Formats: sequence, C-alpha cells, structure tokens
Amino acid sequence: MLIDRHQSLLLVVDVQEKLAPAIHEGTAAIANNRRLLGAADRLGIPVIVSEQYVRGLGHTVPDLLPLPTGAHRFEKMHFSCTREPGFLELIATTGRRQIIVTGMEAHVCVLQTVLGLVAAGHEVHLVEDAASSRTPANRAAAIARARAAGAGIVTTEMVVFEWLERAGTDEFRTLLPLIK
Repeated sequence: MLIDRHQSLLLVVDVQEKLAPAIHEGTAAIANNRRLLGAADRLGIPVIVSEQYVRGLGHTVPDLLPLPTGAHRFEKMHFSCTREPGFLELIATTGRRQIIVTGMEAHVCVLQTVLGLVAAGHEVHLVEDAASSRTPANRAAAIARARAAGAGIVTTEMVVFEWLERAGTDEFRTLLPLIK
C-alpha cells in the first residue's frame, strides 16, 4: 500500500538529548528525522513528537527544532505512546489512518508504539533509516518484529517520494534539496 500524504501523519518517538548520543548511527537517524519533519512541514502533514521522561532524558534534540508549525509535542512515561492517556484520541482527531513512525530506541518505545498502533487498527509504517537503538542487534530485532506484526518497513526517501507522488511540481522542486 502506498503512503498517502492526505491520510498520513508523522510520529517522532523520543529523539532526545541524553539518549541520542548513545544510539547506533544516531546522527544518520536524526538527519533522516529532520528530512521527514521538513517534508511534513512543507506538505502540511500533521506531526506528533513524544518525549520520554524529560527530566531524565532531556527534550527533543536541537537538530529537530524548531518543530513544524502545529506539531503536537507531549511528554510520556509509558514506553508505548499508545498507553498514554489521550494519545489514541489525539490521533483520531487528525482523521489520518496511516501512521509514519520514527525514533529511539527502536526496540523499546518505538516498537511498543508500533505494536500498539497496529493493534488499534492503524496502518503503520516504520521508517527504518530514521529509527535506531543503542545496538544494531536490538534495532534489527525491532524491525523484524514490527514487520511480523504487520507494519510496513520503509525508508525516508520512500516516504518523501510517496508523499510527493510525482516529479515536476513546485512541491517536488522545493523538497528536492531534502533528498539530495
């Protein structure tokens, strides 16, 4: 199933100051999150950003700020966003059925959120190159489990090109620097 920009939202899970330095290929994951946030901003795609236990892990990394206008940022204590009171209702208010998920750590908060979203009936796409863990083995296990649970596994460029749908438009020319 193709990702439809009119049906999707971007969920960035816990890309935070004190966690990011310990993440395997964290710099690349952050750069891909930035690309997705930039594309979502320019295309009017809703964005939700979670922050796990801010007192211990800090806020969203500065490289992802400022967030797109209208982005909803919230603090959570549950590993899964779906277990936080009001989260599923927040998604419902957007009217979007496709959830594009990125973040850290892939095998904990990201995976549990993906599994919760799939269980709640959403079409979920995990962005493999924008999600990571402290170890490659944990990241690989998370991706395999998400795939087995029914989540689509995609890359940043897959998402951006599917959001765009075609070349030769003003939107394509505007977003081209994000993918070059």
